[in-house]
Amino acid sequence: MSAIQLDDVLADRSRWKTSRCSIGKAMEVVGTRSAILILREALYGTTRFDDFAQRVGITQAVAATRLKDLTAAGLLDKQPYQEPGQRTRYEYILTEKGADLLPVVMALMQWGDKHLQGAEGAPLSVVEAATGEPIRVEVRGADGAVTDVSELRLQLPS
Repeated sequence: MSAIQLDDVLADRSRWKTSRCSIGKAMEVVGTRSAILILREALYGTTRFDDFAQRVGITQAVAATRLKDLTAAGLLDKQPYQEPGQRTRYEYILTEKGADLLPVVMALMQWGDKHLQGAEGAPLSVVEAATGEPIRVEVRGADGAVTDVSELRLQLPS
């Protein structure tokens, strides 16, 4: 495996601004361990504050900060709910913008399963509900074929 090839235009890195890097901008939103694990839990269906804090293993202060940040970024929507006889509380619902991170979270899981779990293997797997078959995140070209990193090239938009 080798790196992604640079188009001739990109070979001169002064011609494009790394400050506009989409990866860097994304990491500003979800680049902490607690943020990505809260997103994992939201994708698993968690909506309640206490459940996020407990399942991610973080303090309530950290959970409050991350949920506030993810809501401000538009990844979660804060909605009121009230149990009978209880005060109004809030739950955090995944937005379309947040759900669009599913391939990212699944790719991290897939990478961790392969490279970090060792002989014990994956602690759980994500399968297609209708078939029970495991899902995989892959880079595919327009023809549907899996594309290796050495077959990719960076270029500026036209």
